[in-house]
Amino acid sequence: MGDMLKGKVAVVTGSGQGIGRSIAIGLAEGGARVVTNNRAQNSQTRALIEETQLELLDARKRETFEKRVEAIGGDAGMTAMIIKERGGEATPFYGDISRFNVAEQLIKTAVDTYGTIDILVNVAGSFGLSRIDKMTEELWDRVNTVKPKGYFNTIRHAVPYMMEKKWGRILNCTSKAWLGDVIKHAEYCAANAGVVGLTKAVAIELYSYGITCNAFSPWARTRASYELDTYNEAVPEEDSPFLRKLPAMPGGRAMADITPGPEYIAPFVCYLATDAAKNISGSVFTLGGNTISMYSEPVHSHNLTKYDSKPWTLEEIAQQAPRALFMRYQSIAENPM
Repeated sequence: MGDMLKGKVAVVTGSGQGIGRSIAIGLAEGGARVVTNNRAQNSQTRALIEETQLELLDARKRETFEKRVEAIGGDAGMTAMIIKERGGEATPFYGDISRFNVAEQLIKTAVDTYGTIDILVNVAGSFGLSRIDKMTEELWDRVNTVKPKGYFNTIRHAVPYMMEKKWGRILNCTSKAWLGDVIKHAEYCAANAGVVGLTKAVAIELYSYGITCNAFSPWARTRASYELDTYNEAVPEEDSPFLRKLPAMPGGRAMADITPGPEYIAPFVCYLATDAAKNISGSVFTLGGNTISMYSEPVHSHNLTKYDSKPWTLEEIAQQAPRALFMRYQSIAENPM
């Protein structure tokens, strides 16, 4: 175990497997005592794919998929066990952070068990796939009650302890989908944009208390990435989760097979939780493999001003906007990332 986080207490939501597990282990290896979390013990809930899509696969492909997701599954108890086996301290907590009182109990578990809460890492998430014209209210609510609502819940209950001692680190998992996506999941894009807005607001409000808040967008191999690959392969082109159906990988491999593992995400997230990162706050990072990228802050690219006391007329805007405001303009909808 290291000592950069020695004496700190961390809570990591969504740490039963994948990215959250890697971060929880990384924090423990840095010396922190960790409360791990996921919704339920021995949870086998699929993130994206349903039985109706799996039935479209032949027996061999279905068996391959099930072996892949089983190999990377787990829960908060398993993550805590791994930490303990490596010489660290960890306590599992099962509960859905989208419920305000459950989030309170999660933070209270850290305080009751280890005396305080210093670091909060929100990784929990819910996913879904749907065209916007077919999306149900249930799907929208299910995804957005975890992000950003669940993240607000945990932050709300953790920050009083952090404010009291004027030290805290909050790290929220977002996605590149906060800028829109090539996947049909508008509810997920909105949820992750909400995470970015929440992160920046918390960073500004709590900076004077020595509390930082940053967001990270991970690119890593997870259960959800295997499910997305399998979903895309199983359904016909018109039902593909992508705007354009992706071709199958050669040799029966999944795209997730060549995606970096979640262990690459943990080191930088753990760094942001240290004293060395005390002035880094309100930023959004992309993490994938050994590449760490930081988003610039949004800026105005063009301005159109009328130096007159009267409001713009429609005719004036129609005349001026194309050559001033929209010069060299290209819509994100025309060429999505």
